[in-house]
Amino acid sequence: MSILEYNGAAIIGMAGKDCVGIASDNRLGISYQTVSMDFKKVFKMNDKLFVGLAGLATDVQTLDQLLRFRMNLYELREEREMTPATFTNLLSNMLYEKRFGPYFCEPVIAGLDEKGQPHLSTMDLIGAQAASKDFVVAGTCEGNL
Repeated sequence: MSILEYNGAAIIGMAGKDCVGIASDNRLGISYQTVSMDFKKVFKMNDKLFVGLAGLATDVQTLDQLLRFRMNLYELREEREMTPATFTNLLSNMLYEKRFGPYFCEPVIAGLDEKGQPHLSTMDLIGAQAASKDFVVAGTCEGNL
């Protein structure tokens, strides 16, 4: 069993006409045993940007805290909100920095750019990006979604 399957997750991001949607399950499990049914996996970064993190629960929480820190630092320096494309590159660089001891998370980014157009992307453990126009999935159920 892969370490990514240890806690389990299912996240999907979808794009529509000038809108995006992101959804996940709330189950936190250890293999086949359910521990909790209210574990948060989708996080609001700003009014037009969401990230879903599928993977090891401790790494999900760590990445959420690091991403909030980096976003706040960006907003203080640049005096503007981060766009989804910039956020995707930031997260990709963060994951690549840890490529020899990676965070066991597969992120899904869903947001609207400055023109109101949908932005969807996902990446693997080391930050290799994959963008899509209609939908992206991550987690242990990605074959079924």
